[in-house]
This record gives sequence, structure tokens and C-alpha cells, in this order.
Amino acid sequence: QVQLVESGGGLVQPGGSLRLSCAASGSTFSSHAMSWYRQAPGKERELVAIIATFGDRTNYGDSVKGRFSISRDNAKSTVYLQMNSLKPEDTAVYYCKARNAYTQNEYWGQGTQVTVSS
Repeated sequence: QVQLVESGGGLVQPGGSLRLSCAASGSTFSSHAMSWYRQAPGKERELVAIIATFGDRTNYGDSVKGRFSISRDNAKSTVYLQMNSLKPEDTAVYYCKARNAYTQNEYWGQGTQVTVSS
């Protein structure tokens, strides 16, 4: 089992930045690929970014490429999402997900709200 707790969400003006954190506990963090998803009201949950177990590979959704950056610190069991040049359409609840590289079991956090508005 993996427990995930997201933090860092809030209200930011267009063009601003936020950094989300997701702290994991309960299992070997480095055995899990980590990803961020988001879900806006009335829309399906979409993949924002994903990072491999040791951070050597990343991938991003088309809508955030060049603006967002995912990273991880395995010593701290934490994954981050640096969000720059934020737009109103980035407004959503952001979720952290862990996927065990061996069992394929998946675990979700409870989400953190990001609102981009002037």
C-alpha cells in the first residue's frame, strides 16, 4: 500500500507559477512510477506528466509541454510538479498517482485544487 498526500495548490494569477508536492509513504517509493493528473469540472481526468522510477524518463501532456516540469526526490519519497506560465485553463484538481513497476498496482492521492484567475 502507498499513501499519497498532495500539497501546494492554491489561487494564482495567469502567468504565475506554483509548485505541487506529493509525499508518499507506506512502500518503496523508488519502485513506483509517479504521475500527475488533473480534472477540471465537467471534464475527464487527464494525464499531466509522468516520471519513471529513477527520474531518467519523463513525459508530458501536450497542453503543458514547455510550461510544466515533473521531478522526484527518492530520498524524500516526494514527487513535484513545477507549473509555470499558468493559464485559466489549467484550473483543476491535481492528483498524484503511484504505479508499482512490478505489480502494476496503482494508488491515488486525494487531490489539490489549483485555480488560475485574475
